[in-house]
Amino acid sequence: MNVGEEMDHIILETKNLVFQDRIHYKDIQIYKDKVNFIVGSSGTGKSTLLRLFNGTLTPSNGEIRYEGKSIIDINPIELRKEVSLISQSVYLFDTSIKENFEQFYEYRGIKAPDEPQMHKYLQLCQISFPLDKDCTTMSGGERQRVYIAIFLSFLPKVIMLDEPTSALDKENSTKVIQNIIDFCKEKGIVVIIVSHDNQIVERFGENIITIG
Repeated sequence: MNVGEEMDHIILETKNLVFQDRIHYKDIQIYKDKVNFIVGSSGTGKSTLLRLFNGTLTPSNGEIRYEGKSIIDINPIELRKEVSLISQSVYLFDTSIKENFEQFYEYRGIKAPDEPQMHKYLQLCQISFPLDKDCTTMSGGERQRVYIAIFLSFLPKVIMLDEPTSALDKENSTKVIQNIIDFCKEKGIVVIIVSHDNQIVERFGENIITIG
């Protein structure tokens, strides 16, 4: 692959990136056609990097380019719709699964998917509850999977998952990650995952970036 062809395959890249003059990142490339994993020990700035990628945080030095354009030239709200972050902190409303879908869609000013579509996204995340299930009665792992399902349904260009299996057992972890990757490849969605789970990384990682 020559330089021009490689650039065509890169969707996000950093140059001399620094955050708060304390985290200095090596130059990073995120590939459109690969499952991208970001790994490294605690405190090296993996979660921070995801927030830098979608403009939630601002670097103190260096540059981030998305689809060849500096992210400072992109409307931050539009950037976050296209480069979607599912953080470790799960936020769901104290209502039913269906009402959570509807509320998240209302915030974006778009029509929520119909019930069969909601079920499809929930099944991807190994959730088989009825849509009127109260989210306050779920375990942490169940809430995490509902949250992921909602964000998957938005069909962003890039989906970033920060420790998506942290509240899941090993069996569910593998199934959920496999389903997410298969779905995203089918839809042409770029996947970036931060994970401490070496088995998950070794099984699914195609572009593994070590931080720190």
